[in-house]
Amino acid sequence: MTIVLPVRNEERNLPECLRALGRFEEVVVVDSRSTDRTPDIAREFGATYLDFVWDGKFPKKRNWVLRHHQFTTPWVMFLDADEFVDEAFCDELARTLIESTHSGFWIEYRNWFMARQLRHGTPFSKLSLMRIGAGEYERIDEDHWSQLDIEVHEHPVLRGTVGTISAAIDHRDYKGLDRYIARHNDYSTWEARRFTALRKHDNFDKLPLTRRQRTKYRILDRWWCAPVYFLDSYFRRFGFLDGHVGFRFALMKAFYFWQIRLKIAEMVQNEADAKR
Repeated sequence: MTIVLPVRNEERNLPECLRALGRFEEVVVVDSRSTDRTPDIAREFGATYLDFVWDGKFPKKRNWVLRHHQFTTPWVMFLDADEFVDEAFCDELARTLIESTHSGFWIEYRNWFMARQLRHGTPFSKLSLMRIGAGEYERIDEDHWSQLDIEVHEHPVLRGTVGTISAAIDHRDYKGLDRYIARHNDYSTWEARRFTALRKHDNFDKLPLTRRQRTKYRILDRWWCAPVYFLDSYFRRFGFLDGHVGFRFALMKAFYFWQIRLKIAEMVQNEADAKR
């Protein structure tokens, strides 16, 4: 199987991530012009290094590598530099993939925040393991308005069935809270722009969205979206059992949704002012 790591300035996380990937046939690092030691680290670990320059249009980084890299394995898994596999995960892959008829697999994650593992709250999973040729990430019409050169919120669209790998991966960013906040500021801007673009469609109900996406883009501008997320994650999903770190994480995620709502309101107001 091939592991693809889309990165930019990941010298803090990358060595530990790559150190755990010795059992995979190929590791591909797709880099967006890093200015730190990321390229050197990738080559030191023997990874295939690809330089990616985004032109603001489709495809972004993950779809670009799916379309341009010559894969020699039947499976590919996209892994972020702050995601770390262990032997249990590799063992389950070895048992599962050899006879699987699925086109992809959901991956479960053990989430860490401020150097502590979160054992409760909203679970985190991604459809990041797929069979080569089974599909790619959804295409979103975002030419010239997106600031993200990688598919963060886009979902893979695969032909065939999808399974789940039960052994989890550690999601643990060593770059600290400052980078966490900056990253989610970028994500909230993208979500606000995506929301305003979608809501301009006359036939929103007929757009090719997943059930989860359709629900999300119906409620992101509602005042209650952020507090409901906090109550659900912290109380209904027992986030309070993670102590003060569980409270901080649920609060930060709720603030993320509040940011999106405020940015949507600002964009709507700016459009209204421009028409006057």
